Amino acid sequence: MREIRIFELEHGEPAAAWRVAQPATLKVTAGEVWLTVEGKPEDYWLASGESYRLPRGVTAWISAGRHGARVVLSGSRHFAAWPLRRWSARNWVPRWLLPV
Repeated sequence: MREIRIFELEHGEPAAAWRVAQPATLKVTAGEVWLTVEGKPEDYWLASGESYRLPRGVTAWISAGRHGARVVLSGSRHFAAWPLRRWSARNWVPRWLLPV
């Protein structure tokens, strides 16, 4: 089964840090995104239509460009493997994309 999450980022919001527990693809569908990935010496600016494959086990930081951004995060995950006790109102993202 494949899960797809859509995030909207506003310019001026602090960078969000995600710990990637399962490989995922981040695709920019509107605006532009600044991305830095743990272990990579360079940062990336992704424009609408561009994507980046996030490997398992890294921490990624993401922030919107001047006009905000919308990103789609997709990855394969078997829903039955998610223990419900790991979910809360504060942390509603899936286990494979936990905030740091």
